[in-house]
Amino acid sequence: MHLSGHCVCPSDPQFVEEKGIRTEDLVIGALESAFQECDEMIGRELEASGQVGGCTALVAVSLQGKLYVANAGDSRAILVQRDEVRPLSSEFTPETERQRIQQLAFVYPELLAGEFTRLEFPRRLKGDDLGQKVLFRDHHMSGWSYKCVEKSDLKYPLIHGQGRQARLLGTLAVSRGLGDHQLRVLDTNIQLKPFLLSVPQVTVLDLDQLELQEEDVIVMATDGLWDVLSNEQVARIVQSFLPGNREDPHRFSELARMLIHSTQGKDNSLTAEGQVSYDDISVFVIPLNSQGQRNSRH
Repeated sequence: MHLSGHCVCPSDPQFVEEKGIRTEDLVIGALESAFQECDEMIGRELEASGQVGGCTALVAVSLQGKLYVANAGDSRAILVQRDEVRPLSSEFTPETERQRIQQLAFVYPELLAGEFTRLEFPRRLKGDDLGQKVLFRDHHMSGWSYKCVEKSDLKYPLIHGQGRQARLLGTLAVSRGLGDHQLRVLDTNIQLKPFLLSVPQVTVLDLDQLELQEEDVIVMATDGLWDVLSNEQVARIVQSFLPGNREDPHRFSELARMLIHSTQGKDNSLTAEGQVSYDDISVFVIPLNSQGQRNSRH
């Protein structure tokens, strides 16, 4: 709606002008609302069927010369051009959203049911640490400070572990996604859903400002690919494969298969230190050249 060049909001044109509301703001809002509504629908269907489960979500929409990438979770999208690679999304993990999660526990301490501490420490504290000075971080802190260890600090931390091992309430490795309405911490009645956001971060790329070439693509993949391949490694695979296979009508599908195979020990030279992924992996390779050449009104 409202993408035909007409006034965004005929009933309140002055408000739209004062706020500087643009067409792309409506697309971003539509994506944010769609994720939220989808999450609510999943919750109703899971409850009706007596099932449990959840997933992350990564969406790309090409509309009127712009690419909108919406991400909730730890999947990732990148733009690969001839001499450049550009990230189009950010992962949402307990580490990257530490302050948001800690602030929620600060405002609603009952969510932790007295079983967890919201504070972050460099390591899991033990009884021997009582009274000792240790580093810590709270929801209002981007840096670190010192405190004397109290008995309440010995509880299991709200966020524990580093990097890919970081977990929210000792359970989830992501902090945004869809579903998981009934998920609880093992052997407790503590729900994880209040800490999980279904709202995505939306990145906007102006395709009309890019000089798109035939081999320019978007690579969208789940976390299993990125666990063993960096953005630059994926870009090198793309840049080496596509120019030599221009006559193959299935080359983008073949490239997606090649990327998956490269995480499974099929070509150890592609992954760092011969790493192998045992995760389920989904990969999309989407050419952008035809999109960029279209008239933005179509």
